[in-house]
Amino acid sequence: MTSHGEEAPVTSDFVRSYVITGGRTLPSADDLALHTLVTLAPDREMPLGAGPEVRAIWELCAGGYLSVAEVAGHLSLPVGVARLLLTDLFEQGHLLRRAAPPRAQLADRATLEKVLHGLETLIV
Repeated sequence: MTSHGEEAPVTSDFVRSYVITGGRTLPSADDLALHTLVTLAPDREMPLGAGPEVRAIWELCAGGYLSVAEVAGHLSLPVGVARLLLTDLFEQGHLLRRAAPPRAQLADRATLEKVLHGLETLIV
């Protein structure tokens, strides 16, 4: 904790995130949700001059679909930083993303009571 007029120390994680993103503003969560699935587009080659984080994303996504949250977790990056790197690759045509599944529909109370009654008869 810092006292009045004292600057907070800059952590290495903050500096690393700033360097990786080049100081750019992170995209909003609406652009690429945590549960959005991403994978490499077919017949794409890694961009020239790709940094280590982009190389790691490339290797991860080459194996199939992963969620944005999984990519961030595997790379030990803040979600916003992973989201920015994935957005860059998507805009360059290197990634495909799968649309989020539709929201589940609510079941009516009568159906839920029938299921509960059926389960109770199995247990007793």
